[in-house]
Amino acid sequence: MKNQFDTILLGHGSGGKLTHDLIEGLFAKYFDNDILRQQSDSAIIPLDGKQVAFTTDSFVVDPLFFPGGDIGKLAIAGTVNDLAVSGAVPQYLSCGFIIEEGLPFSTLEKVVKSMAEESKNAGILIVTGDTKVVDRGKCDKVFINTSGIGVLDKKHQQISSGSGIEIGDKIIINGSIGDHGMAVMAARNELNISANIQSDCACLNEMIGDVLKVSNQVKFMRDATRGGLGTVLSELVKGSPFGIQINETDLVINEGVRGMCELLGFDPLYVANEGKVVMAVGKDDAENILRSIKKNRFGRDAAIIGEITGDHQGRAWLQTIVGGKRVIEMLSGQQLPRIC
Repeated sequence: MKNQFDTILLGHGSGGKLTHDLIEGLFAKYFDNDILRQQSDSAIIPLDGKQVAFTTDSFVVDPLFFPGGDIGKLAIAGTVNDLAVSGAVPQYLSCGFIIEEGLPFSTLEKVVKSMAEESKNAGILIVTGDTKVVDRGKCDKVFINTSGIGVLDKKHQQISSGSGIEIGDKIIINGSIGDHGMAVMAARNELNISANIQSDCACLNEMIGDVLKVSNQVKFMRDATRGGLGTVLSELVKGSPFGIQINETDLVINEGVRGMCELLGFDPLYVANEGKVVMAVGKDDAENILRSIKKNRFGRDAAIIGEITGDHQGRAWLQTIVGGKRVIEMLSGQQLPRIC
C-alpha cells in the first residue's frame, strides 16, 4: 500500500480503516511473519506442545477517570478481554507506565489501586512491569501499557480467526453498544455535557469461560472496542465467501447513549465499547449460548442480533427499523480520539 499521508493523523488510531491501512501498509510489511499474519486480538504461539495466547495494548484515555471506570481498570480489562475472546484462559499480565512529571502521587495511586482491584476480580496476576517518567508536557499525565499471556485449548484455536464460520451461524453480542465511548465523551470537561451514562468497562473472561464450557459451537469472538460493533463486523466478512446481516431492531442502545449520539452526530455502531464481545455461533446452539451469557451480570442484555448469510459476500448489512438495508463499512477517520 502506498501511503497517502505525509504525517500520522488521529484517525490512524481509530481502530477503523486508517488503522487497518497503517498496520497493513507499514507494520505488517516490515514485521511480517507467520504468527503476525494471524492479525487477531492475541497472537497464538506454539510453546512446548501447548498453545499460548499473547497480547499487548496501550491506554491513553482522556480523561483518566470517567463514569464506570478509569484508565487503570481499562488497562486491565482491555488486555484480559483480548486474551479471552481468543478462546484463551488469561493468566498473567505485565504493566508499563509512562508518567508525566508533576502528576499528583494520589492520582497515580488511585489508578494503581484500580488496576489491582480489577485484576484480582478477574483472577489475573500482574507479575512484571516498567516505569518511566518524562518531562512536563512530554505526555498527558500517564500512559499505560499492559501485556498478557493465557493458555489456549487446541479445540478453541480457530476462534480468533473465525475459520470455522458457516452460513446460518448466529451473531450474538452481550449487551448495549456505545456506552464506553459516550461515557468518556460526557466526562470531557470541554464539552460540558451531563448524561447518566456509565462505561461498560469490564473483564469478560469469566463469562466467556462459562460459554466455552457449555458449548463447542463458538466459531468466532472479538471485543468491539475502537471502531465499535460496525468495524468488527466489517473486518469479519472482508474477503470472505459469506456476508452478515444485522437487525437494527435487535440492537440494544441505552437511551442516554442514543440521545448523546444524535446530539453530537455519532453513529452508535462505531462508538467504542470496553465490555462487549461479538460472537459468531452455531445456529443449533445459539439459544443455549445466549442463556449462558445472560446468567452473567455482564450479559443480562445479551441478544442474537443477526446471522451469517450467503448473500452480500464480503459485506455486512444492517436491516433498518424502517425496512431498508444499509451497508456497514469499516470506520473511516476518527469519531472519538483518546477513547481508550
